[in-house]
Amino acid sequence: ALNLLYRVGLSDRVYGPELMLRMCERAARDKIAIYLYGGATREILDRLQTALAGRYPGLTISGGESPPFRPLTEVEDQQIVERINGSGAGIVFIGLGCPKQDIFAFEHRDRIRAVQVCVGAAFDFHAGSKRMAPRWMQRRGLEWLYRLLQEPRRLGRRYLVTNTQFLVKLAGQLLSRKRNRVE
Repeated sequence: ALNLLYRVGLSDRVYGPELMLRMCERAARDKIAIYLYGGATREILDRLQTALAGRYPGLTISGGESPPFRPLTEVEDQQIVERINGSGAGIVFIGLGCPKQDIFAFEHRDRIRAVQVCVGAAFDFHAGSKRMAPRWMQRRGLEWLYRLLQEPRRLGRRYLVTNTQFLVKLAGQLLSRKRNRVE
């Protein structure tokens, strides 16, 4: 949307699962510890840790946790911040789904000392609990359709209602910019 509205020259797409693997490779090489925050269950988080440790033998995973689905209490929130900061991690991967992960990162930007990277469904994909869309669908921007067909109940509202609202607002912005240029 930023490219479309302002022609800022950003990459068309940053794919969270791929970004996570590239950063883990670099973290292993540069001896930067990581922390994993997210995942639907502790089992998925454990499988993710095993998969990453196997793929990147030098990678230090200094901690990880799967938070509850309910809002955190102030005490729980503070304890999480202390665990992350106390772990020595330089990177925190957040896999809570959108917008929950983005809200978490924003609200903790001044409290967590590590770099926070929101990676969406990367935890599920790399743990092997969900399948990624075929490459051809990813290249054509159809991953959303693949995921919608896999999880219609969970993703239906997000993709069909929320994304439609976003597109309507984006169209309004585009029309507003065109009108302002003409006048």
